[in-house]
Amino acid sequence: MKAISCVIFDMDGVIVDTEPLHKKAYFKTFESLGLTVSETLYHSLTGSSTINAFQKLVTHFQLTNDPQKLVLQKRAFFVSLFENDPSLALIDGVEEIIKYFYNKDITLVLASSASMETINRVFTRFHLNQYFVGKLSGADLEKSKPHPEIFEKAARVATTPKEHCIVIEDSDNGVIAANRANIYCVGYKSEHSKLQTLATADLVIQDFNELKKFV
Repeated sequence: MKAISCVIFDMDGVIVDTEPLHKKAYFKTFESLGLTVSETLYHSLTGSSTINAFQKLVTHFQLTNDPQKLVLQKRAFFVSLFENDPSLALIDGVEEIIKYFYNKDITLVLASSASMETINRVFTRFHLNQYFVGKLSGADLEKSKPHPEIFEKAARVATTPKEHCIVIEDSDNGVIAANRANIYCVGYKSEHSKLQTLATADLVIQDFNELKKFV
């Protein structure tokens, strides 16, 4: 493959371990609605924006609730957990690889399905803004992963041809979005992506040090 000059990071499950907090917030919302959501159904939503997830659930359970109001309800649960749950931490090795790429003059862009409010909260807490030239939220776009829009836009923000970019993802929806954008995709296999196959990733890793081969 061609020389890499841009790395596009997903956030949840790749940079920071917010997935357990998101899961708790989702299930608190499900409980408030009296819904029983299976693990299989929940994991099918992984990588989608929150509004997209609730639109699917409203259709699936034939609910009369406004998906946007459910988003706000879930977000309130998440904010409370973010501020009070001591388990939130960066993924092992990710800060080192971010600094490695940055020091090699690699352009870094975030492309996450999380809300920009959540992205900014994470980046402020862990002092990551200094390393990234741009942050994109799928919640602000017309289409959600697995649609390729967010990664196509990320390459434009980086002003880098797609053939010189790689995407790092931990969800099947994210990997498929990168495939559809025709961008080389590295699947990060973590303990939180057990039910994600990452089957169509160009490369699957379990240690961020493996990314140093690209630069």
